[in-house]
Amino acid sequence: MSDLSHFDDAGRAHMVDVGGKESTDRRAVAGCHMVMAPATLQVILAGTAKKGDVLGVARIAGIMAAKRTAELIPLCHPLPLTRASIDFAAEGDDTLLITAEVATAGRTGVEMEALTALSVAALTVYDMVKAIDRAIVIGDMKLLEKSGGKSGHFRRER
Repeated sequence: MSDLSHFDDAGRAHMVDVGGKESTDRRAVAGCHMVMAPATLQVILAGTAKKGDVLGVARIAGIMAAKRTAELIPLCHPLPLTRASIDFAAEGDDTLLITAEVATAGRTGVEMEALTALSVAALTVYDMVKAIDRAIVIGDMKLLEKSGGKSGHFRRER
Protein backbone atom coordinates (compact mmCIF):
# COMPACT_ATOMS: atom_id res chain seq x y z
CA MET A 1 0.00 0.00 0.00
CA SER A 2 2.92 2.38 0.49
CA ASP A 3 2.96 3.06 -3.29
CA LEU A 4 -0.30 4.96 -2.85
CA SER A 5 0.39 8.44 -1.53
CA HIS A 6 -2.66 8.61 0.76
CA PHE A 7 -1.62 5.54 2.77
CA ASP A 8 1.32 5.21 5.14
CA ASP A 9 3.53 2.10 5.38
CA ALA A 10 1.02 0.51 7.79
CA GLY A 11 -1.86 1.05 5.34
CA ARG A 12 -3.49 3.88 7.29
CA ALA A 13 -5.00 6.81 5.41
CA HIS A 14 -3.30 10.17 5.89
CA MET A 15 -3.10 13.55 4.26
CA VAL A 16 0.02 13.75 2.07
CA ASP A 17 2.73 16.10 3.35
CA VAL A 18 3.37 18.55 0.51
CA GLY A 19 5.55 20.86 2.63
CA GLY A 20 8.74 19.87 0.85
CA LYS A 21 7.33 20.11 -2.66
CA GLU A 22 8.14 23.00 -4.96
CA SER A 23 5.37 25.49 -5.65
CA THR A 24 4.51 25.54 -9.36
CA ASP A 25 1.70 26.79 -11.55
CA ARG A 26 -0.85 24.00 -11.76
CA ARG A 27 -3.86 23.58 -13.99
CA ALA A 28 -6.43 20.86 -14.61
CA VAL A 29 -9.27 20.48 -17.10
CA ALA A 30 -12.04 17.89 -16.70
CA GLY A 31 -14.98 17.13 -18.96
CA CYS A 32 -18.16 15.11 -19.33
CA HIS A 33 -21.14 14.70 -21.60
CA MET A 34 -24.80 14.91 -20.66
CA VAL A 35 -27.09 13.07 -23.07
CA MET A 36 -30.73 14.15 -23.02
CA ALA A 37 -33.80 14.56 -25.15
CA PRO A 38 -33.24 17.12 -27.93
CA ALA A 39 -36.14 19.21 -26.58
CA THR A 40 -34.44 19.38 -23.17
CA LEU A 41 -31.21 20.62 -24.68
CA GLN A 42 -33.15 23.28 -26.58
CA VAL A 43 -34.80 24.48 -23.35
CA ILE A 44 -31.38 24.71 -21.68
CA LEU A 45 -29.76 26.55 -24.57
CA ALA A 46 -32.69 28.93 -24.99
CA GLY A 47 -32.69 29.77 -21.30
CA THR A 48 -36.40 29.01 -20.98
CA ALA A 49 -36.36 26.42 -18.17
CA LYS A 50 -38.96 27.07 -15.47
CA LYS A 51 -36.23 27.19 -12.81
CA GLY A 52 -34.30 29.88 -14.70
CA ASP A 53 -30.89 30.18 -16.37
CA VAL A 54 -29.69 26.56 -16.17
CA LEU A 55 -26.19 27.19 -17.51
CA GLY A 56 -25.64 30.32 -15.44
CA VAL A 57 -26.68 28.60 -12.21
CA ALA A 58 -24.66 25.46 -13.05
CA ARG A 59 -21.58 27.60 -13.79
CA ILE A 60 -21.77 29.31 -10.38
CA ALA A 61 -22.45 25.98 -8.62
CA GLY A 62 -19.40 24.40 -10.26
CA ILE A 63 -17.12 27.30 -9.35
CA MET A 64 -18.36 27.21 -5.76
CA ALA A 65 -17.74 23.46 -5.62
CA ALA A 66 -14.16 23.86 -6.85
CA LYS A 67 -13.52 26.26 -3.97
CA ARG A 68 -14.96 23.78 -1.44
CA THR A 69 -13.34 20.57 -2.65
CA ALA A 70 -11.25 20.12 0.51
CA GLU A 71 -14.48 20.15 2.54
CA LEU A 72 -16.06 17.47 0.35
CA ILE A 73 -13.25 15.04 -0.56
CA PRO A 74 -11.32 13.49 2.34
CA LEU A 75 -7.57 14.12 2.41
CA CYS A 76 -7.63 16.94 -0.19
CA HIS A 77 -5.62 20.01 0.71
CA PRO A 78 -7.44 23.36 0.84
CA LEU A 79 -6.02 25.38 -2.04
CA PRO A 80 -6.02 29.07 -2.96
CA LEU A 81 -7.42 28.83 -6.47
CA THR A 82 -6.39 31.43 -9.03
CA ARG A 83 -8.95 30.36 -11.63
CA ALA A 84 -12.09 28.25 -11.82
CA SER A 85 -14.31 28.20 -14.89
CA ILE A 86 -17.10 26.06 -16.30
CA ASP A 87 -17.95 26.01 -20.00
CA PHE A 88 -20.80 24.42 -21.92
CA ALA A 89 -21.16 23.45 -25.57
CA ALA A 90 -23.84 21.60 -27.49
CA GLU A 91 -22.71 18.50 -29.38
CA GLY A 92 -25.33 17.39 -31.85
CA ASP A 93 -28.97 17.80 -30.93
CA ASP A 94 -28.98 15.78 -27.69
CA THR A 95 -25.64 16.26 -25.91
CA LEU A 96 -24.26 18.95 -23.65
CA LEU A 97 -20.48 18.97 -23.20
CA ILE A 98 -19.32 20.44 -19.89
CA THR A 99 -15.70 21.35 -19.16
CA ALA A 100 -14.22 22.65 -15.94
CA GLU A 101 -10.83 24.35 -15.70
CA VAL A 102 -9.10 25.10 -12.40
CA ALA A 103 -5.70 26.64 -11.66
CA THR A 104 -3.50 27.52 -8.72
CA ALA A 105 0.10 28.26 -7.87
CA GLY A 106 0.98 25.73 -5.21
CA ARG A 107 2.46 22.47 -4.03
CA THR A 108 -0.31 20.09 -5.07
CA GLY A 109 -2.49 19.67 -8.14
CA VAL A 110 -6.05 20.75 -8.85
CA GLU A 111 -7.38 17.62 -10.56
CA MET A 112 -9.86 16.95 -7.76
CA GLU A 113 -11.05 20.56 -7.83
CA ALA A 114 -11.70 20.33 -11.58
CA LEU A 115 -13.55 17.01 -11.24
CA THR A 116 -15.58 18.26 -8.28
CA ALA A 117 -16.53 21.44 -10.16
CA LEU A 118 -17.54 19.36 -13.16
CA SER A 119 -19.62 16.96 -11.06
CA VAL A 120 -21.56 19.68 -9.29
CA ALA A 121 -22.13 21.65 -12.51
CA ALA A 122 -23.56 18.53 -14.20
CA LEU A 123 -25.72 17.66 -11.19
CA THR A 124 -27.04 21.22 -11.14
CA VAL A 125 -28.04 21.01 -14.81
CA TYR A 126 -29.84 17.74 -14.04
CA ASP A 127 -31.60 19.20 -11.01
CA MET A 128 -32.85 22.22 -12.92
CA VAL A 129 -34.42 20.22 -15.79
CA LYS A 130 -35.29 16.87 -14.21
CA ALA A 131 -38.97 17.83 -14.22
CA ILE A 132 -38.95 17.66 -18.03
CA ASP A 133 -36.36 14.88 -18.55
CA ARG A 134 -35.49 12.38 -15.84
CA ALA A 135 -33.68 10.15 -18.36
CA ILE A 136 -30.64 12.44 -18.69
CA VAL A 137 -27.36 10.55 -18.53
CA ILE A 138 -24.23 12.18 -17.09
CA GLY A 139 -21.41 10.24 -18.69
CA ASP A 140 -17.71 9.80 -19.31
CA MET A 141 -16.55 12.17 -16.58
CA LYS A 142 -12.77 12.37 -16.86
CA LEU A 143 -9.59 14.38 -16.46
CA LEU A 144 -8.72 15.81 -19.87
CA GLU A 145 -5.49 17.62 -19.05
CA LYS A 146 -3.25 18.61 -16.16
CA SER A 147 -0.01 20.52 -15.93
CA GLY A 148 2.48 21.48 -13.25
CA GLY A 149 4.21 19.59 -10.51
CA LYS A 150 6.65 16.70 -10.51
CA SER A 151 4.55 14.45 -12.75
CA GLY A 152 4.51 17.13 -15.46
CA HIS A 153 1.98 17.46 -18.25
CA PHE A 154 -0.81 14.99 -19.01
CA ARG A 155 -3.24 15.24 -21.90
CA ARG A 156 -5.83 12.57 -22.57
CA GLU A 157 -5.65 11.18 -26.07
CA ARG A 158 -8.92 11.73 -27.90
